[in-house]
Amino acid sequence: MNEFPAHRPTIVGTGLIALDLVMSADHSVPVHAWAGGTCGNVLVILALLGWDAFPVARLNKDAASQRVRADLKKWGVQLEFVSCGPTTDTPIIIQHILRSGDGAPRHRFSWSCPHCGSWLPSFKPVTIKAVEPVTEHLSRTKAFFMDRLSPAALLMARSAADSGAVVVFEPSAKCDERQLAQAVKLAHVIKYSDDRYASVAGAMEPGSATLVEVQTFGAQGLRYRHRFGTEVSKWSSLDAVQAPVLADTCGSGDWCTAGLISMSCAAGAEGLRRGGVVLVDSALRFGQKLAAWNVGFEGARGGMYAIERAMLERVLHQLA
Repeated sequence: MNEFPAHRPTIVGTGLIALDLVMSADHSVPVHAWAGGTCGNVLVILALLGWDAFPVARLNKDAASQRVRADLKKWGVQLEFVSCGPTTDTPIIIQHILRSGDGAPRHRFSWSCPHCGSWLPSFKPVTIKAVEPVTEHLSRTKAFFMDRLSPAALLMARSAADSGAVVVFEPSAKCDERQLAQAVKLAHVIKYSDDRYASVAGAMEPGSATLVEVQTFGAQGLRYRHRFGTEVSKWSSLDAVQAPVLADTCGSGDWCTAGLISMSCAAGAEGLRRGGVVLVDSALRFGQKLAAWNVGFEGARGGMYAIERAMLERVLHQLA
């Protein structure tokens, strides 16, 4: 089965789009400044995998925003909706890559300036008024992704679902309980890490749209359940794909999510239902392969910058 779409399906996404400053464990390596954040990474990877990806954000004209825009454009991400007003400073996240005593890699994040200690810009959601033009575009999208909740994100998710798109929700921060309940009712796919959530209340319950629920466990792999039949299935487990090289685990979840979306959501919600568990199982395995490849490089998407574009595309096709 070919995991790359034969045409270019569209995905719209909103959530954390940031400037990642990646500080290598090797102090002779310069600091890398790349577009990041869960939503940013997922959409960039999907653009690489053959999708038209439209992030919805509030990037202004500061230096960090200009760097994020340039990186998004480099990988073919569509910039039509990245500066929804009122614009604001781009979130900045510093990733420190460290080595344990045995040489094993680990990382930590900081959100404050290493020189003066002041807080760096943080995430601010788009407004309902600003996304009104976006909702017209949602009638053509096959998938909608969100990792941070807001009234505007939920409005777009509802509009996308009404148009037949797959709504993918990856909670990655503390959510307002009422907004979380609304998101669970709208989302066809819910994916989360066990270190953030033991479970997501309401998923798979009557009244929710959930077709697939995925819980990841890092190096221990993942488990998923589905509702393609008349009842909710039992949990099925997939062991992690062994990485040939381990340099940095940051971004593994984003690659897994992108692989899942790329393979299972290109035909919208109806296509996901038709493909069922066989399609989801293959898509998750593809996502795990992508993640296992990327952990060989430093940074959430470090592998994308380490080799030439043509070679990168060949590598990804081989993984598929």
